[in-house]
Amino acid sequence: MLKLYGFSVSNYYNMVKLALLEKGLPFEEVPFYAGQTPEALAISPRGKVPVLGVKQGFINETSVILEYIEQTQEGPALLPAEPFQRAQVLALCREIELYIELPARACFAEAFFGMPVPEAIKEKSKAELLLGIASLGRHGKFAPYVTGESFTIADLYFMYSLNLACGVGEKLFGLDLLAELPQAKTLLARLNEMPNAQKVEADRQAALPSFMAMIAAKK
Repeated sequence: MLKLYGFSVSNYYNMVKLALLEKGLPFEEVPFYAGQTPEALAISPRGKVPVLGVKQGFINETSVILEYIEQTQEGPALLPAEPFQRAQVLALCREIELYIELPARACFAEAFFGMPVPEAIKEKSKAELLLGIASLGRHGKFAPYVTGESFTIADLYFMYSLNLACGVGEKLFGLDLLAELPQAKTLLARLNEMPNAQKVEADRQAALPSFMAMIAAKK
């Protein structure tokens, strides 16, 4: 059986978790936190989550895990078979990660954990977020899903990056990042309502108090 290592508050962990659920695959969740201990590094070379445990060993990096699942497991396809369409999906995944998720992540400490972030970093993140959202508006189709008619891994990146990025935009900058992209806003609400997404969110909410306590203990 596949084993998913990580914790339910991680958006990247939840991308993989929802992919497994949507494909109807059995898997075991193994609590695992990022770190630089010998035990963590034996599972994840950089000490990051998530990690997928398979018969041969461990697979790290979310994008690689998702492609591995698609290539080796049964269930509804989350990537197109046609090369050009597949490339469009993968490009959008990378654009969302690099130009939306990562700039937003630089501000997570202040937006979600009450830990101040330098103004210079916030201003840089704000500018990059606006550019990233503009890029998403040009490349995304939202017809009705991010890349067209089918739910793909681009929707996983979209959902679990935009939920947080929009929180950063609202809490720190007073911005509705999707104000000019009503179709994207509609899709985000639709994805959040998916039964499996609601299960993932319920697990996240259940894990949040202990995670916040752990963060507070490290301040």
